Amino acid sequence: MVLETMNENLCVNKLVASKKDIIMVEGDMIVPDSKPDILNTICTSGVVCVYKKEVLDEKVRIDGNINTYIMYLADDTQDKVRGINTSLDFSEVIQVSNAQSGMESIIQTKLKAIECKVINGRKVGIKATLEVDIKIYAKEEIEIVNDIQNAQGIQMLKEDLRVNSLVGMGENKIYTKDNISIDNIDNLAEILKTDIAITDKDVKLSYNKILAKAEARVKIMYLTEDNRVNSLDAKIPVVGFIDIPNVTEENICDLDYEIKNMIIKANAPEEHSIYIELEIGVMAMVYEEKQINLIQDLYSPSENLEFNKKKITTITNKQTRKEIKQIREKIEIDGLENKNIIDVDVCPVIERQENLSNQIIYTGSLEINFILSNQELQMEVRNAKVPFEYQIDGVEDAENTNSRLDIEVANQDFLVQDGGMVTGNIDLLMNSDMYKNTNMNIMNEIQTNGEREAQDYGLILYIVKKGDTLWQIAKKYGSTIDDIVRTNGIEDANKIVPGQKIFIPRYTKTGVTYA
Repeated sequence: MVLETMNENLCVNKLVASKKDIIMVEGDMIVPDSKPDILNTICTSGVVCVYKKEVLDEKVRIDGNINTYIMYLADDTQDKVRGINTSLDFSEVIQVSNAQSGMESIIQTKLKAIECKVINGRKVGIKATLEVDIKIYAKEEIEIVNDIQNAQGIQMLKEDLRVNSLVGMGENKIYTKDNISIDNIDNLAEILKTDIAITDKDVKLSYNKILAKAEARVKIMYLTEDNRVNSLDAKIPVVGFIDIPNVTEENICDLDYEIKNMIIKANAPEEHSIYIELEIGVMAMVYEEKQINLIQDLYSPSENLEFNKKKITTITNKQTRKEIKQIREKIEIDGLENKNIIDVDVCPVIERQENLSNQIIYTGSLEINFILSNQELQMEVRNAKVPFEYQIDGVEDAENTNSRLDIEVANQDFLVQDGGMVTGNIDLLMNSDMYKNTNMNIMNEIQTNGEREAQDYGLILYIVKKGDTLWQIAKKYGSTIDDIVRTNGIEDANKIVPGQKIFIPRYTKTGVTYA
């Protein structure tokens, strides 16, 4: 006879595959006829756009481009600094075990390195290295049995658990554009370098809707018609909505942003501005915290029980933290005398993660590129590396905690000192996401299959072994925890020790049958 049960639904967002890979993107560029020949390159930069990603069976396809900017020294009588830009397209198929078509993915693509080699005065070769972090998720709806109606005589081992159940996933595209003003005395000749980062990320939840808020930080270095180099640093609001049913303010939301397309061009000279248009993709995963009273095991001293049992893995104790880490460092740069700092790129790199008992420690470095110029506008690049350590304290069971750290450069300021020293003041916004995996035993299709063969009441003397629990002992001998506790005068059912002698009231002589 099938027993009537009380059930609860749980949606598990299971990480089925995780892979990091490297994509190499190469291409050549011909210098336009309107530009002078290249004597040598000064620096090369790029912005990655991923406009399409697709999960297929056992693989993932990524399509995008790298908007590349090359600053170079012109091979002419004036030796001017000039700039050219191009778009390097890429399409890559990466083998990912356990991936299946239709699964959800979070793919983070980062420009790890880019370099440019002069082939001849009119042609350059570009080689870029992309670091790809792929995570594939599968959603599984599970029905949990947390009680049995009219469970007379049925012994149930229950456990209170707080788990994070997936409410839903959703994505949207955000379009943002702006005209960024430059100095009124500047007549822009060409753009030399562009950097874009999504910063100041925030999320607001309301009924059935997610408000994603961020800023696109845009840094542009440009050349004026009178042969000066200048730069601007602007922030463009990024605001969009994602509709997901059953979302409430109490839920937890993970957001991931990626730049899909971009347009950057100079407006008419008299406008003294640069037009910027961005297409940004944002993906949300929303979780609710649920308190469940889960049946871990059951049996009946008087009846044979049959049920299906399987183990699932879900997440618990999901939390996010934000914190500013300040780095104050003196950096020595060779050949800094009589030079000005035109621009500085700061790239945080995490090199090591260590999970201790109650804290997580990240060790990394800031890779810093200084673009310098002298009075004759001769430009060069100097590199520096500043180590840093960041720790998250007060993490319960940190050794078994999964964590991801996203670092934003919130603020940077560099001041040139005497003797080739630069004082760097850098504020890093540390965004950490943490959770733990937990295993649960799920039971269903519980039914009785006849009465057990009864026998006269009797007592068994049992000597407790290492690892024993009263539940295991009671189940093995067809007794109950309550009867064992009462018979032996045990004060705490969770405290028995090896070698302890206990009497077990025994009623049956057959065991539980598992389907």
